Amino acid sequence: MNRLFISAAHKSSGKTTLSIGLCHALRTRGEVVQAFKKGPDYIDPMWLGQATGRPCINLDFYTMQRAEIMQRFTQYSDGATISLIEGNKGLYDGLDLDGSNSNAALAKLLAAPVVLVIDVRGMTRGIAPLLLGYQAFDAEINIAGVIFNQVGGSRHESKLHAVVEHYTDMKVIGAVARDKNMEIKERHLGLIPSNEAHAAMEQIARIGDSVARQIDLDLLKQLAGGAPAPAVTEIPVIQTGKTPDLRIGVIRDEAFGFYYQDDLQSLRDAGAKLIFIDALRDTALPQIDALFVGGGFPESFLSELNANHSLRNAIRDAIENNLPAYAECGGLMYLARTIRWHDQEYAMCGVIPTDVVMHEKPQGRGYTCLQETAGHPWSALDSNQTVMAHEFHYSALINTDPDLTYAYAVKRGHGIDGQHDGIVYKNLLAGYTHLRDTGQNHWTRRFVDYIYKCQST
Repeated sequence: MNRLFISAAHKSSGKTTLSIGLCHALRTRGEVVQAFKKGPDYIDPMWLGQATGRPCINLDFYTMQRAEIMQRFTQYSDGATISLIEGNKGLYDGLDLDGSNSNAALAKLLAAPVVLVIDVRGMTRGIAPLLLGYQAFDAEINIAGVIFNQVGGSRHESKLHAVVEHYTDMKVIGAVARDKNMEIKERHLGLIPSNEAHAAMEQIARIGDSVARQIDLDLLKQLAGGAPAPAVTEIPVIQTGKTPDLRIGVIRDEAFGFYYQDDLQSLRDAGAKLIFIDALRDTALPQIDALFVGGGFPESFLSELNANHSLRNAIRDAIENNLPAYAECGGLMYLARTIRWHDQEYAMCGVIPTDVVMHEKPQGRGYTCLQETAGHPWSALDSNQTVMAHEFHYSALINTDPDLTYAYAVKRGHGIDGQHDGIVYKNLLAGYTHLRDTGQNHWTRRFVDYIYKCQST
């Protein structure tokens, strides 16, 4: 199982762009590439998935057991000739002081050689103590090579090569020059999602071609092939055993694209057929048994969403008529009465008695811990369980009905108001938290079982 862990000394080193380029460059050479992303993230996996042609899968210590990470990694690496895991932040960064959930810990668990992407702007001889320090900090981490990024020219590159070769035993895999053409535009949550970038594949190809010219792909593949076989623990896949006779509508378009691909597969495994809906262009709801509205950037498409009166009214009427529904973050915003941003206010679906206002700074960001309440509509299976999840939103709710029922008490994070999350209205559950279907919370199975329950009552 050829594999590499792409990391860096710190965030914003360019490892995501280079990972996208490496995936495309290797795929162009005929490799079957499987990408993984450490931690909770939707946007980077969209780009990585487009670059490989295979869904990018998230691996996260906070929401997954170690054995589950290994099982998911092995499952999705099947059929690939090389797997690339992109870290988040720096190699040794993580939640805890002991580094148990750091990028290094994940690389160690997967027995994956590490390639460090170093932003070398303003750096020459100083790269040696940096690399030596990273090697010495944890001798169990195999830092197999380094890629220089943002190189200032051939002279700069030559100096860096000489320093690394003189002071370290680390392989230099390549040197990537500063190039505006390789940049992907950013907004408040990071890179613009590839489902919005109409020229995404052209940009991926540009990045991939540039990386292929400046990275030694043969050496990269050689280092990936040196990884020892990881230990794998089998985890049984939980299924309902029901035939796929449910139709769940999933709103997926430029405004709503935040879905974990393995969660969508888990919905299918639990007995659902997914019917994708475009909130910007479709004017009516198809025949569905339930609705799932994920996160995204509705604030960037307010005029278009507002103009689609027909679909907004159809969604409102369906939920008022007790259609089971689940919404996360951007989906919650879309189901509210209005969204206000930059002194402009637009009517949305009007299902939830609240209004949304966008802020300049995050209102909720990072991992969350939620305690289910008696009001949780899916609680028949797992009463009062604790849910480990994540949130990232610049919006907040105002003018909220004080008599609403909430599915969660917030133990860590912000949620809706610092104390509650998960508004329950009729058969709808809508909150700021993003759930992940893992061993500690099989939410997809619970949602599907709830849909069946609604049909039987």
